[in-house]
Amino acid sequence: MKKDMKESKVNMQLLGDRVLVRPEEAMKKTASGILIPDAAKEEKATRGVVLAVGPGRMNDDGKVLPMSLRVGQKVYFNPGWESEIEINDEKLHLIHESDVKAIIK
Repeated sequence: MKKDMKESKVNMQLLGDRVLVRPEEAMKKTASGILIPDAAKEEKATRGVVLAVGPGRMNDDGKVLPMSLRVGQKVYFNPGWESEIEINDEKLHLIHESDVKAIIK
């Protein structure tokens, strides 16, 4: 039986300040009821859920600066075309912590 990645842990150890994010589906309809056309849906999502985080960035003194992100948090991020990876037929983004612009509360 194949586990759904949404319920399973990622079998990957991230290095440095890397963050693995699953992008959320683009909204098809706005809160005010405006429908988004198919052409607009092709844009990359900038909202997602953190699946895994690395230990943190190392400073000049060799000390690891702890990450401010935690698994399960919803975030806004800059996806970038080079950050997209595929795991178990699911498109994810492997980004730096600095690519995360905000935590959604």
